[in-house]
Amino acid sequence: MDTAVLTAARKQLIFALDVPDRKEAARFARELNGRVGCFKVGLELFIKEGPEVLKAVSGEADADIFLDLKLHDIPATVQGALRSASALGARYITLHASGGKAMLEMSRRAVDEGLEVLAVTVLTSMSPADLQDQGYPSETTISDLVCRRAELARSAGCSGIVCSGEEAAMVRKLCGAIFKIVTPGIRPAWSLVEGDDQSRIVTPGQAVERGADMIVVGRPIRSAEDPGEAADRIVRELAGFDAD
Repeated sequence: MDTAVLTAARKQLIFALDVPDRKEAARFARELNGRVGCFKVGLELFIKEGPEVLKAVSGEADADIFLDLKLHDIPATVQGALRSASALGARYITLHASGGKAMLEMSRRAVDEGLEVLAVTVLTSMSPADLQDQGYPSETTISDLVCRRAELARSAGCSGIVCSGEEAAMVRKLCGAIFKIVTPGIRPAWSLVEGDDQSRIVTPGQAVERGADMIVVGRPIRSAEDPGEAADRIVRELAGFDAD
């Protein structure tokens, strides 16, 4: 296999550290060091462990940190939070595109400081019925809303967006090649997840074919008998090789 191709594919893989504590996060960081390109620290883990969890992960692995906090507040508060996140050494952070243009424009300062801000368009757990429950007209589709919010994020200066693989191709066509697309809700064909709370899922190969720059994978790696081998299989698929 082409080592350069595999190295590039590895940088596309984000592992979601959806674990109970800092000790477990450090263990996975150590085990997956060199096998994934980025570690995602979500809201639950960050609230429990605080900034120290980023130090624990960075101390075990040479990889980027994705701080997935999905910020949504008034612009001044978000601006302060972005400054703090940048000081922690995070490479990526998320905020909700639904917060509006003024809030999204706060991302420009963070980008200047080396932090890439990604706007969450529509959560991958949401279905069309959820949009109606929130008061959107019945004719509003998830794809429409994702594309509208992606355009807003791009015009506001965000580095990219988070959307499902189902909308990635549309966003890529709409926002161009430079705009970053991160896709969660990834399920390899060989991975079955019981009680899945993701409603819009695709395989790793499908995600990149549709325009995703990076993918977020959690349970298929975390629940595998050999997490490192599971990560390697996903990297091979991203590289266009046989995952087996």
